[in-house]
Amino acid sequence: MERSDELASVVLSKQAPLGEDINVSEYCETTEERTYQEELSSLDEEDRLRMREVGIEASEEGRSGTFVQMDHSVIHEGSHQEGLEIMDITLALEKYDWLRDYFWKAVPVDTDKYTATVQSRPHHGYFIRALPGVETTLPLQACLFIGREGLAQYVHNVIIAEEGSKLDIITGCATARHVKGSLHVGVSEFYIKPRAKVSFTMIHSWAEEVVVRPRTTSVVEEEGVFLSNYICLKPVKSLQMYPTTKLVGQGAMARYNSILYAHTNSYLDVGSRVYLSAHCTRAEILARTISSGGKIIARGHLIGEIPEVKAHLECRGLILKDGVIHAIPELEGRVAGVDMSHEAAVGKIAQEEIEYLMAKGLSGSEAIATIVRGFMDVGIMGLPAPLTQEIDKAIKSCEREIF
Repeated sequence: MERSDELASVVLSKQAPLGEDINVSEYCETTEERTYQEELSSLDEEDRLRMREVGIEASEEGRSGTFVQMDHSVIHEGSHQEGLEIMDITLALEKYDWLRDYFWKAVPVDTDKYTATVQSRPHHGYFIRALPGVETTLPLQACLFIGREGLAQYVHNVIIAEEGSKLDIITGCATARHVKGSLHVGVSEFYIKPRAKVSFTMIHSWAEEVVVRPRTTSVVEEEGVFLSNYICLKPVKSLQMYPTTKLVGQGAMARYNSILYAHTNSYLDVGSRVYLSAHCTRAEILARTISSGGKIIARGHLIGEIPEVKAHLECRGLILKDGVIHAIPELEGRVAGVDMSHEAAVGKIAQEEIEYLMAKGLSGSEAIATIVRGFMDVGIMGLPAPLTQEIDKAIKSCEREIF
């Protein structure tokens, strides 16, 4: 198997570090090997509950495959549908020589110190692949879980949707309830072939002192589609991510949806970037951000490199109490004939909205909670009903902490 010349020529420029720097040496890198689980139902009940909060079903009911990594150990993996592969990336590299042609090609090793650290450390992570023309009948699920206090978890994921295939993926990242501080650095590379579609829903549920540094790039070929949905509602010390998509094939499309909630002392620097590099490509970036005392930097960057492309960026923010939301929308047209737009708004809940709901019998806190729920409506994501239900469940599981 060989990549096309277009993919081989993709080189994404290094980006300046975002937000605060982290000393990775402050975290431990060794931990005990976890036991492989033939059935996830044998896991500790509390760990299973934490996983369920991020959309991971230990029963595997309603899933076409599962991957679970706890700390540095892959504790469960397997596909339940013919034509779908989900396995440890380390084993996949041993099984497929051609996979080296994809490894570190979308995300360069020298992007920043975090990618370089992942490359230099023993790691696992998942490999997901849909064979040509194969469509998921049920979503695949992948979980990256930290169970040791103070651990640095490094992973490298590769996802390939072959020509005409369709992948629905739910990935949940979480910590055990007793873990307060740790480091997660994850590199993810997506390759969407002609007329393939990937819907990737990521739900994060970390802890108050956890530092998170995902580094992600997707490459989309002719008439391919990449949909990214990101939910972060629980407290986290520092989250810094700027996933990038390169639309290299005519008629390719990308859409990013994010729902972010910053608690007191949380720092979220989150953005999305799309290069529109082929005729008739389209992109959309939508973000809903809420601060109840934390800081959010909401970035968006659309780059039109060729005529006849269309893109839109939208960021809306609510500040519930002292906190910061800094929206940074960027439109970069490099040729004549691009069609790109953006809108951004940051404000507070209107008092008349609260009074209206209170007149209907709600208390003040109930009225605010109702308005915030509506603001976080996952209907903006345009997902299939089963995935919408999964995200609704994740939001409901967080409501006690938020409200």
